[in-house]
Amino acid sequence: MKKLIFISLFIILHLTFTIEHCEAQWEPDVRLTNATGNSWTSYNNARCIAANGNVVHVVWYDYKNLTFPKIYFKRSINGGTTWGTETLISSNYESQYYPSIAVFGSQVHVVGYEIGAAYPWINEWSIIYRRSTDEGITWDNYIWLMSDTAYSEFPSVAVSGSQVHVVWGSIRDGNKEIYYKRAINGSWGADTRLTNNTADSYFPSVAVFGSQIHIVWWDNRDGNSEIYYKRSTDGGTIWETDTRLTNNTAGSQHPSVSVSGLLVHIVWEELRDMNWEIYYKRSIDGGTTWGADTRLTNNSAVSGFPSVAVSGLQVNVVWCDHRDGNFEIYYKRSTDDGTTWGADTRLTNNTAYSYYPSVAVSGSQVHVVWCDNRDGNFEIYYKRNPTGNVGIQNISTEFPSAFSLEQNSPNPFNSMTRIQFQVSSTSPYPLQRGTIVVLKVFDMLGKEVATLVNEKLQPGVYEVRFDAGTLPSGIYFYRLQTKNFTETKSMILLK
Repeated sequence: MKKLIFISLFIILHLTFTIEHCEAQWEPDVRLTNATGNSWTSYNNARCIAANGNVVHVVWYDYKNLTFPKIYFKRSINGGTTWGTETLISSNYESQYYPSIAVFGSQVHVVGYEIGAAYPWINEWSIIYRRSTDEGITWDNYIWLMSDTAYSEFPSVAVSGSQVHVVWGSIRDGNKEIYYKRAINGSWGADTRLTNNTADSYFPSVAVFGSQIHIVWWDNRDGNSEIYYKRSTDGGTIWETDTRLTNNTAGSQHPSVSVSGLLVHIVWEELRDMNWEIYYKRSIDGGTTWGADTRLTNNSAVSGFPSVAVSGLQVNVVWCDHRDGNFEIYYKRSTDDGTTWGADTRLTNNTAYSYYPSVAVSGSQVHVVWCDNRDGNFEIYYKRNPTGNVGIQNISTEFPSAFSLEQNSPNPFNSMTRIQFQVSSTSPYPLQRGTIVVLKVFDMLGKEVATLVNEKLQPGVYEVRFDAGTLPSGIYFYRLQTKNFTETKSMILLK
């Protein structure tokens, strides 16, 4: 009898532990390509994955059937559960490499670079662009953003509303410099040269939030490679001076940037510890000032090629790491805007090499894509954590003009529902301090049953999940409150 009771208690505790921890589980790897030639994600930290809601988009370049490399696209419309067929989105005649993807609503934007296949010895390398306005179902004709007899390579793209922002490297000036170009409502402006020194500037990464554009890269103007940063606060018309973010005698390279409101997050790889480690840095005032470096990895092996994606308070970082005797993909996150960090999570586990990961976040889901050669040649792989993004999620790159509270969805609901709200950019507080936002839930008697938000937030559109699993069915009220704004709505819990 005692043995039976013990076994029953063990089962109950095990099930309880499983239920409580299932939200943090990564699902198995999904192979996205199957070709005789190598398939590659980009290694310049321009993201190869983007997501909006349950639609996830992936790009890569592929030596399919051992021909010239082409850029391919694939999407999932159910949050990464299943995937559609791949789509060739570059030309049939030239060689295309290193794509980058960005998404805003139903618009998908892809850039890459192309080498003229007919006369490759004259070094005609062009930045190419292609757009879909229906979530990747159909694609506009692809265009050349620039064409030069000098190398133009490694583009990165970001989008906010009707504006598309692209950065890349070019040696048209005799050494490698960073260039920028933007489109407003589909019309492309002139090239803007962002760097100007006698050294080489490499591998830019771009992020945008509203009218603020943030760019990082690495160059060797200081005698060794350092990470530099530049921003525009007016949508790309005027650019401020370069800001040097690293300062040591070791090499720093391959930076990646992500932004949410005035919080800007940067990761890179660095050699200051006698081997390559992943470092992190943030700005809490939109890039005006920067905090101290934070070392994210600590082992005697090589760690490199990091990618960062932020959603609200959660910062997600992936990289490839040789601590296991071969390169594997690792993941790390912070749930408090980069103040503290959780443990490393190993995402891949095979005897092959896994390289060049990219990370994206949508709702509660964290998505990662990379390439590895477990199949004898390099193929594209995908992995997700369907509930890995916790807490408040920033779901738009726009600065709202007013505070608002939306109706929860679904409503009525059974246990779980989502609540969206807007924090205005016209806050009575200075932007660098944020706005104190409180979101609470009350029962019919006015008794508080949950506090969903109670913190300073930057301007943006946010979403928070409310789990009412322990509450009885009935009508509840939720209230959003700031210093000068209060709004209350009702919702129905049906079990």
